[in-house]
Amino acid sequence: MMHVTARQAAGSLPVVVALGTAQTIAWASSYYLPAILAAPIAHDLDLAPTYVFGALSGALVISGLLGPRVGHAIDKFGGRSLLAISNVVFVAGLLLLSVAHGVAVLIAAWVLLGIGMGMGLYEAAFATLARIYGANARRTITGITLIAGFASTLGWPLTNWLASEYDWRVACQVWAAIHIGLALPLNLSLPRAAPLDQMSRPGPDASQQSGRQSETFAMIVLAYMLAATSFVSSGVSAILPTMLVAFGATPAEALFAGALIGPAQVSARLLEAGWLGRFHPLLSTRLAILMNPFGIVALIAGGPFLASVFAVLYGAGNGIITIARGTLPLVLFGPAGFGRRVGMISLPSRLTGAAAPLALGLMVEHIGSGALWISALVSVSAFFALLLLRTEPTISKPLQVGEQNS
Repeated sequence: MMHVTARQAAGSLPVVVALGTAQTIAWASSYYLPAILAAPIAHDLDLAPTYVFGALSGALVISGLLGPRVGHAIDKFGGRSLLAISNVVFVAGLLLLSVAHGVAVLIAAWVLLGIGMGMGLYEAAFATLARIYGANARRTITGITLIAGFASTLGWPLTNWLASEYDWRVACQVWAAIHIGLALPLNLSLPRAAPLDQMSRPGPDASQQSGRQSETFAMIVLAYMLAATSFVSSGVSAILPTMLVAFGATPAEALFAGALIGPAQVSARLLEAGWLGRFHPLLSTRLAILMNPFGIVALIAGGPFLASVFAVLYGAGNGIITIARGTLPLVLFGPAGFGRRVGMISLPSRLTGAAAPLALGLMVEHIGSGALWISALVSVSAFFALLLLRTEPTISKPLQVGEQNS
């Protein structure tokens, strides 16, 4: 196992702050952008807002397809330079979006933003930390998600103010300037990756150890879990107020409940950084997955009065599951080859996350509150899938010399 040096341990807080801030900017200026700008963009370009959200869905697919290659590159070379390049790609996409006057340029801009998302969001950040800190990256992964959890809290008001006071095009240009002036220097300030020969590898007799799960089996289970939870989180987050109103909540109650999701996510991540951090991440992830079904049961039992309870449980579960995207592969497989594995595991979740808002939206339209029951069943299936995994590390293929130096 790779050990973190005293110098690395002392420097982990500046790394967490720098990368967490850069991640906040990346999420706020890409994934969370259409929530505020879809309407003015659509109005200005004489399109339906669906086109803008469809472009975001396409960008998510592109980012997912890039994930394995980006992760493999970080495994070989480290992530500092790649994250810095992602800032440049984000800038190009945002500037192109700011001059869009038709569908073609709109799509081209979101293609660039999708490439930037594939190179610069959580999976790339997690892989970068694994290359810096090896098997000890769990706390730093938790730290950056704690900071970047404020991406919508900070990003939405800023985007809305810029669009209201100036124009949505100016808002895109300001975010591009923030990438160049702040996010790019922060990513370039990250330490270089640890040498590959310091990364942990399974022993030569790993394949002969009995009772241990194969890497392929564990990756399939994790990929399904992330795909299922991404479907729930992306879909429910997009149409939460509508679904709560379908359950009988007033619009004011639904909006208040939605406002509680962000604080619940951050609170859960603080708990993960503290008390829950002493346990295997499988335990906290299983608990987090059950938060959505528990919240739905509370909503059914107590009616719209408990809409806020549902929102808190749902948000807390999402907060911990986001961390699990990085910590579970790290603990189960180790840091060697981490980026490639995370990219492969995350690909299905990008696809289900892109499809979820439309799918659950249609469900609400046709079956009303039954859509929440479907999301609960999907969450329960992910929970049972995780029960198939054991807490000890899996058997993984040793890195070959050719792979290290290629």
